[in-house]
Amino acid sequence: MQLARSTLPQKLRFCLSRDLNTQVRVGNPVNGFLATRTASGALTRVASKNYQHQHHQHQHHPSAFFWPAIRRYSDAKQSTLKNMADQKMLQTPLAVGDPELTELIKKEKERQREGLEMIASENITSVAVLESLSSCLTNKYSEGYPGKRYYGGNEFIDRIELLAQQRGRELFNLAEEKWGVNVQPYSGSPANLAVYTGVCRPHDRIMGLDLPDGGHLTHGFFTPTKKISATSIFFESMPYKVNPETGIIDYDKLAEAAKTFRPQIIIAGISCYSRLLDYARFRQICDDVGAYLMADMAHVAGIVAAGLIPSPFEWADIVTTTTHKTLRGPRAGVIFFRKGVRSTKANGDKVLYDLEERINQAVFPSLQGGPHNNAVAGIATAFRQAKTPEFKAYQTQVLKNAKVLCDGLISRGYQVATGGTDVHLVLVDVRKAGLTGAKAEFILEEVGIACNKNTVPGDKSAMNPSGIRLGTPALTTRGLAEQDIEQVVAFIDAALKVGAQAVKLTSSPKLADYHKTLAENVELKSQVDTIRNNVAQFSRKFPLPGLENL
Repeated sequence: MQLARSTLPQKLRFCLSRDLNTQVRVGNPVNGFLATRTASGALTRVASKNYQHQHHQHQHHPSAFFWPAIRRYSDAKQSTLKNMADQKMLQTPLAVGDPELTELIKKEKERQREGLEMIASENITSVAVLESLSSCLTNKYSEGYPGKRYYGGNEFIDRIELLAQQRGRELFNLAEEKWGVNVQPYSGSPANLAVYTGVCRPHDRIMGLDLPDGGHLTHGFFTPTKKISATSIFFESMPYKVNPETGIIDYDKLAEAAKTFRPQIIIAGISCYSRLLDYARFRQICDDVGAYLMADMAHVAGIVAAGLIPSPFEWADIVTTTTHKTLRGPRAGVIFFRKGVRSTKANGDKVLYDLEERINQAVFPSLQGGPHNNAVAGIATAFRQAKTPEFKAYQTQVLKNAKVLCDGLISRGYQVATGGTDVHLVLVDVRKAGLTGAKAEFILEEVGIACNKNTVPGDKSAMNPSGIRLGTPALTTRGLAEQDIEQVVAFIDAALKVGAQAVKLTSSPKLADYHKTLAENVELKSQVDTIRNNVAQFSRKFPLPGLENL
């Protein structure tokens, strides 16, 4: 191959490739003719040998010997390509090629269609996002950043990533010279870890809302006997708490603890806290101790984008978010970070932010490899959708539905943490109903209502929580309004009452025995079946956005 290639005249150029789809370009130095044909590595070898032999015998035009070889080989190859087993497999639809998996996906689709998705961190994404996720972008490797990749062929990948960054800034009204954006984190947890890795040294200190009080695992959760989150393993964390009586964050105690602990980062973020955060107070506390303020708005990003609740960007140094919760995009994460002047010294010297290089390097190459380009495209189109009046109307309805859900549960005697909600979720303490969080979650799932068990203020163990978290984003996406949520409240109440009966009829507090009672008691089973059928009939009235069959 090398010999044949080296003996060709210098002005004769063609590509040596083993890819059937690679184009071979042959230029004629005499008349400037440029032709293109589909060829392969084997073809170029045939053509080269043919050309060498003929060239020494006759001084004919090079293309006279080259193109016949191309045509003979190409025609034969193309005639067999359609019959190649591998090509058939690649073009076979999922339903034909893997019916077992297809059936499972269809069952999940039917579960979503007939059930009520009330997990606050879930939503139902758009066809545009699903198309982005299943696009050819999955094929491309692009380690690095736009204009600085470790691989070639990234012209359009660069443009897609830059578009996602631009739309992120536009969505939250951020100036490019003041805010940078990284859209490569695979999800919210990797995004948070990247911030800590970039800003902190090992064993530097961070403070976040305690998990039982509504915080997230990645905000530094640990128990007296075990460090649970990687955040608490690699960094020293101290949680701040809510007032046990009101369920509201105790900012005074946070300020006092920060002065003692002196953290590098204070996190203003939640996983199950139904009230607005006082970002101005967080900023003051951070300034007093010289800490960075990181806002984790994963749960409320869509509501912030709609302008319906206060934005953290006015106060925070760093903002992280997922894109699949209230933003209704793909399962991915985004980091926003400040650029420019951070502070001014007494002598007038300006102190600049250095977050861009540190955070970008933490995402890649410190923690991740190549970005998921299909997800980056999904982020871009989700940001575009979130900028529309329709999206703002949707988020307005999410909040209305959450208030109806909250008020309806309170009116039926359930205890709601903080006594209400300002956002998309409600945290219900089910102890007074005679249940644990796990038992409440189970009975609701038995009737087709998906939620999650959750700690409530005062819980001693995250493994045995006393509450359930309910959210309205997914139901609102399907078109449910206030009167529909009232019916949902009735379903929840009916199911929890059946669950409470099962607890009374179960001889032990074990969850397995509770499951057995519900499965074997004829009367309880009949009640569960009735509620489940009513839920399914109700849910089928509302559309489920997405692809038709998958």
